[in-house]
Amino acid sequence: MSAPKFQTQRFDDAQAALDRVTQLYDSQIHYLRAALHRFVGGETFKQHVRAKYPFVRIHTDTVARADSRLSYGFVAGPGIYETTVTRPDLYADYYREQFELLLKNHGVSLEVGLSSEPIPVHFSLAEHDHLEGNLPPDRRLLLRDQFDLPDLASMDDGIANGAYETLGGATRPLALFTAPRVDYSLHRLRHYTGTSPEHFQNFVLFTNYQFYIDEFVRMGLELMRTSPDPANPRDDDDCIAFVEPGNVITRRVGVSAEAMDALGIAPLRLPQMPAYHLMRRDRSGITMVNIGVGPANAKTITDHIAVLRPHAWIMLGHCAGLRNSQQMGDYVLAHGYVREDHVLDEDLPLWVPIPPLAEIQVALEGAVEDVTQLSGYELKRIMRTGTVASTDNRNWELLPHREPEQRFSQSRAVALDMESATIAANGFRFRVPYGTLLCVSDKPLHGEIKLPGMANQFYRERVDQHLRIGLRAIERLRGNRAGQLHSRKLRSFAEVAFQ
Repeated sequence: MSAPKFQTQRFDDAQAALDRVTQLYDSQIHYLRAALHRFVGGETFKQHVRAKYPFVRIHTDTVARADSRLSYGFVAGPGIYETTVTRPDLYADYYREQFELLLKNHGVSLEVGLSSEPIPVHFSLAEHDHLEGNLPPDRRLLLRDQFDLPDLASMDDGIANGAYETLGGATRPLALFTAPRVDYSLHRLRHYTGTSPEHFQNFVLFTNYQFYIDEFVRMGLELMRTSPDPANPRDDDDCIAFVEPGNVITRRVGVSAEAMDALGIAPLRLPQMPAYHLMRRDRSGITMVNIGVGPANAKTITDHIAVLRPHAWIMLGHCAGLRNSQQMGDYVLAHGYVREDHVLDEDLPLWVPIPPLAEIQVALEGAVEDVTQLSGYELKRIMRTGTVASTDNRNWELLPHREPEQRFSQSRAVALDMESATIAANGFRFRVPYGTLLCVSDKPLHGEIKLPGMANQFYRERVDQHLRIGLRAIERLRGNRAGQLHSRKLRSFAEVAFQ
């Protein structure tokens, strides 16, 4: 039993290249699935079963290119560039755009063929296919001999970290992530969020409190019960569905259900970082994830969402106010970060600055103005722009008092949390536009800590407004071209071509 073989072909049309990628990928996946079904049925193969990822390659002999205004869509210089690709059903629009830009900017053909990179059998399973769960222990052990399993050596983040080295005449990377790395993260997203990657949208909100999720669910389900009003068109008219953990899908009034909707089942308990999706037809809707508390969760979820290549992610959460002039409920718009989270120290050195992104900053400040109806000097009454410090020590208040206070004073930090710097740093690392708008929920340095009654009142008064600000910011960002959001300040001088 052998996998179908294909010759490498050249293409001058993006859709034709995508069609070929789809043909190659589907043939390899079907082969793997068929073999796995037979193995689960008791058959043992004489030869190792192997299928391979498709690759896309470009070869250029010049530094010249047609359009240099975008920060992506072109290779750095003469050479051969290549990447493995996966899930063309999920990434069709993304791949087509990248192919079109390469063809336009370099005027050379794309090569599409089968790579030497094996597809791990785990990554061939369909969404609701759990055949491996039926295997007895001895057959599970034999699975390693019969099929390729995930190889961590082929899915590290060396390209994104700028640590990847091209040796001799080897091809250079065309994308930040290899196909195995993408597949690995797609499977992790299902595990951590309880929803399928197909439901994730291009704008992502992160929060560290369930109160925000409760309000997002209420607003999303309420919207699903309304029909668009042609006489009064709104930004949310293109919203077609709301998705909750377990892939529970609520379609908007007037939108037909799809075959897979019936397979959604609410989980007995929520996953570690549940995700909720307000879906639009063009994937420009909003995904909101409750990442819980701590930088480890923040890194984990952004490591995986990054492979979906979102247009922006924004942190909406609570923080400790560090200035006596701040009030409970004030907002903090981060324009810099002190990284004491430590989870990214090996991937992104501390000497790397994490700059504010003008497009995100303007959208967030404008959204605060829109929702609160305050502007100019009056806006300063409720919002401060400044540095946010993120720590991995939840009980930082118990350190000798002078130690944290002196550091925060030297850094000019105005707020402290445990996630924002991690999310921003991973956005920088993975070239995903990022931003942070926090809400002051206590002031430990000044003796104001959250007591139950105060906390409950604070949540009731501020969560709704804070969330509406985040949603309004995304409305503003959605009006920008993707090229404006994915700015050059996120790209290195020897950057990969794919966005």
